[in-house]
Amino acid sequence: MLKNLRENRTPGAILLNMLIAAVSLFLNGFGVYLTIRAGIGAGPWDVLNIGVSKTFGILYGTASIVISLSILLIDVFLKEPIGIAMIIDALVVGKSVDFFQWLNVIPAPSQPVPGILMMLAGLVIMAYTQFTYMIASLGCGPRDTLLVGLAKRVPKIPIGAVSIALLSTATLIGWLLGGPVGIGTLICAFCTGPIMELAFRSVRFDAKGVHHQRLSESAKVFLPHSSKTAAG
Repeated sequence: MLKNLRENRTPGAILLNMLIAAVSLFLNGFGVYLTIRAGIGAGPWDVLNIGVSKTFGILYGTASIVISLSILLIDVFLKEPIGIAMIIDALVVGKSVDFFQWLNVIPAPSQPVPGILMMLAGLVIMAYTQFTYMIASLGCGPRDTLLVGLAKRVPKIPIGAVSIALLSTATLIGWLLGGPVGIGTLICAFCTGPIMELAFRSVRFDAKGVHHQRLSESAKVFLPHSSKTAAG
């Protein structure tokens, strides 16, 4: 039964893992909210989300959904594997941030040091919720998939350099649109990876060993008879 759950072999397993992914991403949004609430500059992608939000007078979450779905379309164009959780990611995280901003129960830090601590707390939450999201095995986030897709097409360039270029582009465009850039932007850019690695090690999780189920594979689980008919 546990193996069926991990490998999404049944409709029930997929639905349960979709719920796990959705809850994880909702809590991930709380981590994102803390990094923004810290008030010392947002993470690269959030600089872009906030910049688009300010420019077009829309909620952060709406801007995040638009950008995430646009990236998802690029992933499809690059013929990268798409999973159900990628769509959940695109829809849930941004609106989760809107929800916590609406609650407004976390006081904004008045000094840089508390702001840095709040940002680091947000990154830790994001790291552990990334773990619980990934164990659903239903796909990585649109941005991570884009990074991998771009890196495949420029094999002579290290993936780290591709990541820096991608994050720098998002930050620049967001900053031009009015997004907040500061020391927190650098903290997010350079600490997210190491914090995530430490979090994964603490729970003995090997992200590279996860086989993410594609959307087409999930469809075959829900529609086995149709798949057999098409094959015949």
